[in-house]
Amino acid sequence: MSEDKVIRLNVNRKDFEEIYFRGTQGSLFFSPTTKSKTIITIVVVLLLLITFFIKDSLSKESFGVLYFISFVFLLCAVYLSVGINKVSRWKKEVNRYLKSLETSNVYEIRFNNETFNVNLNDQHELSVWKDFEVADVYDDYISLEGKYNYMFPEKSMSKQDYNILKQAVKKNIK
Repeated sequence: MSEDKVIRLNVNRKDFEEIYFRGTQGSLFFSPTTKSKTIITIVVVLLLLITFFIKDSLSKESFGVLYFISFVFLLCAVYLSVGINKVSRWKKEVNRYLKSLETSNVYEIRFNNETFNVNLNDQHELSVWKDFEVADVYDDYISLEGKYNYMFPEKSMSKQDYNILKQAVKKNIK
């Protein structure tokens, strides 16, 4: 495979969304990034409510527990809001990228043993295979991370092209 292999991708936004927003990936409160923060915040809110309802039976010395749990709740809320903000920014970025794919006239991958080039509307991103640090090959998509990050759904190309790309990724990224 010393000559360049060219794979043209058929862009269907749904194919990309299926992978990017799989499961709870796009959920603000229950994405992998925010799920544990949400659960901890809910537990702390429940503790705060219970403490608030029994505050009349607390002695003046024990009243600090209510303040402490309130402080912990504020910390959890801030921590959760940072996670939600991160997921929200990621979703906006993905949607912006998907919108650019929808309006694209040309989306192709060109590669050989040394280089990997992605052409999106005549904007070329050229990489050397060793620029990629992580490659994940699944039955329904290929993900490359490095100098540039890419995700190519299997549905956006022919089975033969997908297998060729899969073999090239396995061969060139260690």
